[in-house]
Amino acid sequence: MTTAIVMLKVKRGQVTQTAEALLEIAGVTEAYSVTGDYDLIAIVRVKSPDDIADCVTERLQKVAGIEDSYTHVAFRVYSKHDLEEAFSLGAS
Repeated sequence: MTTAIVMLKVKRGQVTQTAEALLEIAGVTEAYSVTGDYDLIAIVRVKSPDDIADCVTERLQKVAGIEDSYTHVAFRVYSKHDLEEAFSLGAS
């Protein structure tokens, strides 16, 4: 599994519509409205780095309302949530 964090600048007044459109794209698992320099952060989870390229450059960039993006590809995940799930397997 390959994960990318895509930070997006969105046209004023189009955050909700843009987030909803992002969630229609295969591989986009979450979209967060955030404070700061960017308006939305999309989490992309796909099988391979090539799939990240396809998702971001071919599909995501065509979503109306997106003015700019900055993509980070994750190397590893460190997640308390994942550890808690692993330890709860088989627990009653």
